[in-house]
Amino acid sequence: MKILLISLFLWFGSNSETMNNTNKTIVLGGGCFWCVEAVFNMTDGIISATSGYAGGKTKNPTYEEVCSGTTGHAEVVEVVYDPAKITLEKILDIFFTVHDPTTLNRQGNDVGTQYRSAIYYNDPNDKETIDKVIRELNASDRFEKKAVTEIKPLDTFYKAEVNHQDYYERNEFAPYCSYVIKPKVRKFKSKFPDAVKRK
Repeated sequence: MKILLISLFLWFGSNSETMNNTNKTIVLGGGCFWCVEAVFNMTDGIISATSGYAGGKTKNPTYEEVCSGTTGHAEVVEVVYDPAKITLEKILDIFFTVHDPTTLNRQGNDVGTQYRSAIYYNDPNDKETIDKVIRELNASDRFEKKAVTEIKPLDTFYKAEVNHQDYYERNEFAPYCSYVIKPKVRKFKSKFPDAVKRK
């Protein structure tokens, strides 16, 4: 019995971060999900960053279907975070630093509704924070145009195929990673040095 209790203690202790029911979730779309995922995988206070699809009408969409633009989904990243370590405001500040929320249905050369700027929340209390951040963003001189970010309650998040998970970490020297993702990572590290996860 004593051994069993010790084993349970060790198991729950080692999984306390992922099991913590005080963790919160926000789903973010900022162009190609590889980019957003790469940044939040490096952010302190983030428990997990998972690439997927949201905001569409088709159940269990595939990458090919989403890229066709017929499902209505956006490429997104489900960000699970510890609010004791990082605030939603800080997450959104990082989010708006590594993508342009003023370009409708595109990020750079990635064009299509699947690349739209989007925030999907599952906690109604987060809506006030999101709206406040957007208002402050639009009132600032950070961008020349107003944000066109889609803000909606989360319906369903569909996890993307395994080859899209941790893409940057596995393909750091691939052309897209070098020319598109790496500059975003550098920008994040430059502006938020204290938010970079320590290895």
